[in-house]
Amino acid sequence: MLEFDQQGHIVTLTINRPDMRNALGEPGDGGVFSDAAARINSDRNVRCVILTGAGSAFSAGGNIKAMQNREGPFDGSGAYIADGYRRGIHQIVKSLWGLEVPAIAAVNGPAIGLGNDVACLCDTRIASDKAIFGATFLKIGLIPGDGGAWLLPRIIGGARASELLFTGKTISAEEALSWGLVSQVVSGDKLLETAHAEAQEIAGQSGEALRAAKRLMRHGQNASFETVMEMSANAQALMHLSEDHGEAVTAMLEKRPAEYKDK
Repeated sequence: MLEFDQQGHIVTLTINRPDMRNALGEPGDGGVFSDAAARINSDRNVRCVILTGAGSAFSAGGNIKAMQNREGPFDGSGAYIADGYRRGIHQIVKSLWGLEVPAIAAVNGPAIGLGNDVACLCDTRIASDKAIFGATFLKIGLIPGDGGAWLLPRIIGGARASELLFTGKTISAEEALSWGLVSQVVSGDKLLETAHAEAQEIAGQSGEALRAAKRLMRHGQNASFETVMEMSANAQALMHLSEDHGEAVTAMLEKRPAEYKDK
């Protein structure tokens, strides 16, 4: 259900369950995402990830029919369901959050509920003009059980996140752009081309510096200013001693593209 395609420094992950509008949280999904993330993180040749969906949807979220029928992870006691979230949906979320390289969500269609939060786990989001977004959990009597209550306010601010969650409404790609939920809106036929162009720009940087920069950005969301300054000094010292830094400076002075070895 998750296609893995690597071209050079870029990995494209495609949620491939179009007959279910790319619903997530089915048995085994957590392991599939965990394996993909581990494969990416262990390959120092990977510098960027693109996440998208097959068919007309990015991801419509959880399986509503399974919820209605109390099947799979929604069958059993409250303790069983909670454990199912930890072992399933949370494993998807933690795997994407744990990606060490920059990730781009190429949102080709509806990103609803869990699907919206999965898009928010990426560092940047590019939307098709056919995309719609919604944190519609309350519409079915649920809450964001996947970390969305932590993610969404950090991306679009508390007031916007509250509006989206408490009303259960969906917003268009253009409105998502004005809210800062996505950085670009393009026609559907240009979506992957645009995402790959951005990924190529990212992949043109040193892989080690990319990973260090992403770690620093993540810590910067919660750590104190003083802590981030200390982390910055230590990480920067390591970057100054890297082969890639020496190559980058030489290439700049020689007015040529750098040839990084990720060392």
